[in-house]
Amino acid sequence: MTEAVIREVTEEDLPALIEISRETFADTFGADNSDEDMEKFLDESYSKEKLGGELANPGSTFYFLLADGQVAGYLKINTGDAQSEDVDPNGLEIERIYLRRSFQHKGLGSRLFDFAEEKARELDKSVLWLGVWEHNENAKSFYAHHGLTRFSEHVFVVGDDRQTDYLMKKSL
Repeated sequence: MTEAVIREVTEEDLPALIEISRETFADTFGADNSDEDMEKFLDESYSKEKLGGELANPGSTFYFLLADGQVAGYLKINTGDAQSEDVDPNGLEIERIYLRRSFQHKGLGSRLFDFAEEKARELDKSVLWLGVWEHNENAKSFYAHHGLTRFSEHVFVVGDDRQTDYLMKKSL
């Protein structure tokens, strides 16, 4: 496995967070969405103002995964009112786990997932949960392997395209 370090993202890291957010989302979902929807989503969701606001939210925390001295991926977790759905008041949401393509299939996604679960346990949370696109078979399999099961779904909008995310959770 690649040598990896996980560290909290700071305000000074905002430009790097914007870059990796846009790159990894486009790499993951670009082929399944129109250029117009993708551009609109990236501009709305990963702008300096939007990500800066998320970074400043006390209920949200971002972490970079550094591998071989590079930002290889990132994680965003939410607690309390920062959670995107009212799943459980004592829950921890994994809102984003993304890796750059060159760092995928090296066990680094599991490192980020395990880190998030560890944070949930440290915070004495009862549930770990997330949303995953219904057509992202690799991610659904990954999360099932880590003990999450589907319990609901919600709409996730990319540009003007309404898509379905499955909600998955794990009791802690």
